[in-house]
Amino acid sequence: MILDNRLANKPGKLYNVPVTEDISIVLCGEAGQGIQTVENILTKLLKIAGFHVFATKEYMSRVRGGINSTSIRVSSEKVSAFVDRIDLLVALDPGRTKHLSKRITPDTYVLAVPYARLAQEVGNAIYANVVAIGAIAGLLKIDQLKINELLKQYFAAKDQATVDNNIKAAAKGYEFARQLKVSFELKSDPAVKDQLIMSGAEALALGAIAGGCNFIAAYPMTPSTSTFTFLAQQARAFGIVTEQAEDEIAAVNMALGAWYAGARALVTTSGGGFDLMQEGISLAGMLESPLVVNIAQRPGPATGLPTRTEQGDLNLALYSGHGEFPRIILSPGTIEEGFTLMAKAFNLADKYQLPVFILSDQYFVDSYYNFPSLDLSQVKVEKQFVKSAADYRRYSVTANGISPRGIPGYGEGLVAADSDEHDEEGHITEDLELRTRMQDKRRLKLAAAKSDAIPSELVGKNNYQSLVIGWGSNYHLIKEAISQLKREDVSFLHIKQLYPLPAEVEEYLKKAQKLIMIENNAGGQLCQLIKLTTGIEIADRILKYDGLPFSVEEIKRGLEKLL
Repeated sequence: MILDNRLANKPGKLYNVPVTEDISIVLCGEAGQGIQTVENILTKLLKIAGFHVFATKEYMSRVRGGINSTSIRVSSEKVSAFVDRIDLLVALDPGRTKHLSKRITPDTYVLAVPYARLAQEVGNAIYANVVAIGAIAGLLKIDQLKINELLKQYFAAKDQATVDNNIKAAAKGYEFARQLKVSFELKSDPAVKDQLIMSGAEALALGAIAGGCNFIAAYPMTPSTSTFTFLAQQARAFGIVTEQAEDEIAAVNMALGAWYAGARALVTTSGGGFDLMQEGISLAGMLESPLVVNIAQRPGPATGLPTRTEQGDLNLALYSGHGEFPRIILSPGTIEEGFTLMAKAFNLADKYQLPVFILSDQYFVDSYYNFPSLDLSQVKVEKQFVKSAADYRRYSVTANGISPRGIPGYGEGLVAADSDEHDEEGHITEDLELRTRMQDKRRLKLAAAKSDAIPSELVGKNNYQSLVIGWGSNYHLIKEAISQLKREDVSFLHIKQLYPLPAEVEEYLKKAQKLIMIENNAGGQLCQLIKLTTGIEIADRILKYDGLPFSVEEIKRGLEKLL
């Protein structure tokens, strides 16, 4: 996009911005200035106006001060990924732009609006963020009536004076922007208005509801808290018991108790909280209890970067809990997958009686975009417990290692549960031969789970020469970067089930002349797992672990060097 650069990096008026199909807007300021409010209102407004939107945020771990920013892509076509490019910079505090310096170019326009002064004219500087909303809407020529209606809905819980002042503040910004005689032109798509728009956190929560979740326990921890909060908000409508536990140890044990009683329980946490759950995770392995845990990853070790993003906890999930027992690890790459994989996790946990871990990350849970609908045909609650007979044996040895799971009070049988090694009835044993049989029984379930693995997705042609491999939230970033390369010999393998690794992954890898892995961690953790499972070494890697997500441009540059 070629823009007049007379105003780049300094305040002033904007002139003659040409027609474009994709505008990247960045809003920045300090915590407490209402950046998130701007993001929430503006993205809804843009969708109502018929524009495709994608938004994500980066923020510091503080309630006031610091530096926060939100990136919003507005497009005539579908957009779902973060870009470095800044076409329009909106700084509520001009002193908070230094961290964006590498993204600001001569083609970047700075929207210089006296936000605080205009807000004061309405009555209070607190309305500065809504002035910004009006200014951006003015640049994009959005109907003012749409703005007013949305503000009425958004602030409906406030008193009428507050609602009116927000409408006046938006009008101030709108009028100021229109006086600049700017022509940011985008084609609208009427179909977008009725589409869904949600974050990764909301998709995970809705997937849990669709999967039959009726109990959630958690201790709040960024970035997992948003999923927990959303479920708590829906608890009454969907009959979900919600418990903010005193710590993560209590949370995981509450969830195990809920599964034992017949509920479908979820635990949400991040890496540091998951560390505390290890004894409970191991207990799930011995009890052969279903369990679903969403691990929203952030950089470690220890507290690390508590509000940033990383894919550093694959090994943590893979080797969590002492002793040996099977588990399943899933990682959604799209918001739609967040919904379907979370719902699927409950059925897998129930069927195979083991822990299922959903690996998301800060970039995933805090990003959102519009899309037509969720595929409800892929979602079905499949409860696996049985009515126990008088001679019921909770841990009876079967050909595939999966014993019939009874629920206390449902039938005549005794449903035993004990953290010690046990016999088929669940009684404690120190019979060492029996110990071996029971351990072999539990291990059999891993083979059964692998035969039922969620398939990976190949993006591109089957007759590729180079294969790019990725997982989790990098999906849209990699897909867009490869599309910009315009090379038909390069395809992308998106792995949704990380463990046990689906059998077809090895076949995909063997077909390629060149393999490139893209991960947000320092060690190439999926590379390690693939080598352990298949013996295939992936030497070419694009890794990032500074706490920020990849951008489309970064991945494209990395691929160009390696290809």
